[in-house]
Amino acid sequence: MVTDPADAQDSPRPPSVFALRGDVVTPDRLIHDGAVVVADDRIVWVGPLEEAAAAGVGDEVARADEPTPGAYVLPGLVDLHNHGGGGASFPDATSVDDVMTAVLEHRRHGTTTLLASLVTADRETLLDRTRLLAEVADRGEVAGIHAEGPFLSAARCGAQDPHWLVAGDVTLARELAEAARGHLRTMTVAPEVDGVTGPGGAAAALVRSGVIPSLGHTDASAEDAEALLRQVAEDLGRGEGATGRMTATHLFNGMRPLHHRDPGPVAACLAAASRGDLVVELVGDGVHLDPATVRTVMQTVGVDQVALVTDAMAAAGMADGDYDLGPQSVVVRDGVARLADPEEPEGGAIAGSTAHLLDVVRRTVLAGVPLVPAVRCASWVPAGVLGMTDVGGLVAGRRADVVVTDRDLTVQHVCRGGRPV
Repeated sequence: MVTDPADAQDSPRPPSVFALRGDVVTPDRLIHDGAVVVADDRIVWVGPLEEAAAAGVGDEVARADEPTPGAYVLPGLVDLHNHGGGGASFPDATSVDDVMTAVLEHRRHGTTTLLASLVTADRETLLDRTRLLAEVADRGEVAGIHAEGPFLSAARCGAQDPHWLVAGDVTLARELAEAARGHLRTMTVAPEVDGVTGPGGAAAALVRSGVIPSLGHTDASAEDAEALLRQVAEDLGRGEGATGRMTATHLFNGMRPLHHRDPGPVAACLAAASRGDLVVELVGDGVHLDPATVRTVMQTVGVDQVALVTDAMAAAGMADGDYDLGPQSVVVRDGVARLADPEEPEGGAIAGSTAHLLDVVRRTVLAGVPLVPAVRCASWVPAGVLGMTDVGGLVAGRRADVVVTDRDLTVQHVCRGGRPV
């Protein structure tokens, strides 16, 4: 029988099937001597080697390369707060190539899903960058956009340019959401800033536009923070537009410190996280927070209320030197990024991080957090914040985002959607 060429083109292609072996980190446990089996872009099986044959994947596992001693198999990591890397900055990008330079820097190091974070800037720059990042999000290369500002406290602006900070502006909130075409996922706001909280404020407008406010860069009292947390929880509960979970932008950093007579926003955030109403970001890079702080917060509020993030900027993966973070000049020395300040020899405020998310996981483990919860806080939890059920864990049916590391959590191999990075 002669096959019609057209029929041959339409016939289904056999799936590309392979297995990765090692000690497998699932959302809930560590499987010693396990395997992850991938067919095309999906995970089809996860489990111990001795159960592979009974599950019908014994041949695929048998063909897998012998793992290096002590190899870990992790899920692709998910970063909710990332300003760039590889010498490129999302707030300064003017082309898709610029954006992809930063995306691929982190993807090669195990972060297969990320939000591209902007910083405070003038209105037109924010709108232009948002439109560019929306184009990249349309292609599936980033999971969305995080706008860090401009409705922030001048007293706690950190590396944000105070010149461009503004009161809560419902019109600007809507314009940014429209420019993002559904890809603006979160926006950092300070509750005490005029025009942010209340039924006619920017936070309510964001939720109606499908954007989840994130509490941060704030000098708020505990009561002001509680008011915003309560309002957003109620709006989300009514299905006002946005879906997902509210976050606190890099807890402790860019916030009034916790004091026993002036608890400020940190106390409100910890209480909300303990209730399950909030996920707190922690920049566990060894610079933003002491390792004991990371460990203590995770023990206090619970693993599922913590998202490890990088707050990375252009210098991630790069040498020390001079960089830009939006309108601000940054100097990196010994891997630490700070605002350039001629009056401060060591530099000014911390200006993001030079870490990859896998570095943050490694430091969290060194701080005394077990591997499984540390990985969960950098994958499963942030995926849940975004309402994404397709990534974030080595679970059958999810996208085949898999990272193989050595025992020191140094990356050896990354695949995204079943394809090598």
